[in-house]
Amino acid sequence: MAEPARHRDIRVAQLFRNNRSQAVRIPAEFEFSGSRVLIHKEGDRLIIEPEPQPNLLDKLRSLSSLDPADGLPDDLDNALLPLKDTDL
Repeated sequence: MAEPARHRDIRVAQLFRNNRSQAVRIPAEFEFSGSRVLIHKEGDRLIIEPEPQPNLLDKLRSLSSLDPADGLPDDLDNALLPLKDTDL
């Protein structure tokens, strides 16, 4: 068996069963944000990394286009509340 990599941030983690899957308790100092990770094997090593977040352009490309005929009022000005006077 290969010797573990020498690294100052190595911790021992607990393995356990969760239904039919094996799970690992990740120590708090290695906690990931979000609720999903990517996982893959490289030889005997198991690599866990954060799922990449889509960038703004990818998000915008995934949106369907808006059609004004889909429920916008004909006279938008009359659908708005009146403006309030504000003292600056």
